[in-house]
Amino acid sequence: MDNESKTEPLPLAGIRVLDLGTFIAAPYAATILGEFGAEVIKIEKPGAGDPLRQFGTPSAPGATLCWLSEARNKHSITLNLAHKKGAALLRQLVRSADVVCENFRPGTLEGWGVGFEALLQENPRLIMLRVSGYGQDGPLRDKPGFARIAHAFGGLTHLTGIPDGPPLTPGSTSLADYISGLYGAIGVLIALQARDKVGGQYIDLALYESIFRMLDDIAPTYARTGAVRGRLGVGTINACPHGHFICGDGIWIALACSSDKMFARFARMIGKPGLAAVDRYAATRQRLDDAAYINGVVEAWLSGLSAREAVAACDRAGVPCAEIQTIADIFASEQFAARKNLVEMMDADQQSCVVPNVIPRLSLTPGSVRHLGPALGDANSTVFHDLLGLSGTEIAEMRREGVI
Repeated sequence: MDNESKTEPLPLAGIRVLDLGTFIAAPYAATILGEFGAEVIKIEKPGAGDPLRQFGTPSAPGATLCWLSEARNKHSITLNLAHKKGAALLRQLVRSADVVCENFRPGTLEGWGVGFEALLQENPRLIMLRVSGYGQDGPLRDKPGFARIAHAFGGLTHLTGIPDGPPLTPGSTSLADYISGLYGAIGVLIALQARDKVGGQYIDLALYESIFRMLDDIAPTYARTGAVRGRLGVGTINACPHGHFICGDGIWIALACSSDKMFARFARMIGKPGLAAVDRYAATRQRLDDAAYINGVVEAWLSGLSAREAVAACDRAGVPCAEIQTIADIFASEQFAARKNLVEMMDADQQSCVVPNVIPRLSLTPGSVRHLGPALGDANSTVFHDLLGLSGTEIAEMRREGVI
């Protein structure tokens, strides 16, 4: 699980990012940029810091394991943006920055005098990522939003669960935050690419939009047919057999015959090639129309096999299949180990901390986890004294005033 030392230049080296956000969405975009070499300066509220420091499993005082993992590669400064002097210091910092990431409620930064238009005057080439619950405009722009709310408003929660059962949490309560961070990072990279042509610009992203964009064909299907998709449980509406099935040893697997060719392989594998005949279940629509029977065939076959035996049989036949893994299974996985998907780092107390490694993996300029989430204000001296040129006396005075 050791991270390899990298000698290649990181592709975003020379890009400076100011991370003003809290929790996950906009900060995750900054994290991705930092993994590939950007210098990320995390700007936090004096005394308290980002609430993510208190979110999840506690680690050292003032930090959780979530903080150590998700604030990787960043350096922290404390700055009260609501204070006039704090806003003035941010404007100075922006002059040498390339990107600002923020996820305050719309209008908050403008109220402090550091909205996009104000910062653009300091740096006409500035890129700003703005993530919020509902976006910078529209009738709901002022409503607060978190990932769970985005899942509900964006259509995902309605689809999650067993038919006729309650809508369930779609795996992670933070899913929309992470997806929005990904879209945000993409937006920043596109804007950086376009900067020489058009100058600075901002990216406006709503949490619910990231969720809605990933719900395959529910929008065109409703527009065309009026059909409202409901909860499908362990299956799907577009393929069969395609879902979660329990094996004879009580372990669940995922099996996905996403095409007619895959189903033909499955039928041959279980010794019933006739199931894939043209006049029976060769076509997806035929199988969907009789999904209960097809799923029953799968269940009957699996009832006499362990999960390991079933996966091995599917692997030999070329049928997509995998055990449904816990995090304990993942840590024992040879595939995860071979791909170095986990990296072991040491925290400030020299305690081992295993975190997800960087993705995607570039062949010549891969990203890296260089250090875990920083202590609050670890870069105050470097930034305020070395970068902005403040004297020790000025820094001490601003600390007394609650500016930093």
